[in-house]
Amino acid sequence: MDVYEAVTSRRAVRGFTDRPVPREVLERVLSAAAWSPSGSNLQPWHAYVVTGGPLAELKKRAGRRVAAGDPWDEREYEMYPPALKSPYGERRSTFGKERYSALGVTREDWEARQRAAADNWQCFGAPAALFCYIDRDMGPPQWADVGMYLQTVMLLLRAEGLHSCPQMAWSVYRRTVAEVLSPPEELILFCGMSIGFEDVTVGYVRTGRAPLDETVTFVEG
Repeated sequence: MDVYEAVTSRRAVRGFTDRPVPREVLERVLSAAAWSPSGSNLQPWHAYVVTGGPLAELKKRAGRRVAAGDPWDEREYEMYPPALKSPYGERRSTFGKERYSALGVTREDWEARQRAAADNWQCFGAPAALFCYIDRDMGPPQWADVGMYLQTVMLLLRAEGLHSCPQMAWSVYRRTVAEVLSPPEELILFCGMSIGFEDVTVGYVRTGRAPLDETVTFVEG
């Protein structure tokens, strides 16, 4: 698979089979992803890969919280600005409509939307998950470095025939994740990532992208 195919075939998959992901594949992906760029080579990412019993335990604990209606953990970072100006608000709204329409869920069916959201904390059935932390002393440039690292991981997973789903949703269950992983206090959970083989029976709508002239300006001589 060449780089262009990896980029264009990568998407947030929300339905995985239970087929195990070999440890050696994950090690190969993460060893190569270590070459992701970072300012002054800080490499500010801290990744935990969870499979088997520990992942089953995490899913069980998260499921109990969902069933009990426990409030979310207080966010340690702002996922989105409080008011998304145009065109960002429209893009987010379009994504929501496409996501739930693919599931046959209407905007008014709050209970069904909640059930769909709860699948996040079961990793959409994936047999492997990655949790990415960053030191709380790091600034915006290092958060950008972490984003480049995660994108590299996802593209390498595609090269291995795997899919993924990056999930900031785990940040609101960060205490549950910490119960299983015991990360140092100085780390902030940025996101989780479900990893596995796609369940092709799960329907989806591919989210579109803005036309090039909306996001790119060519300045030519």
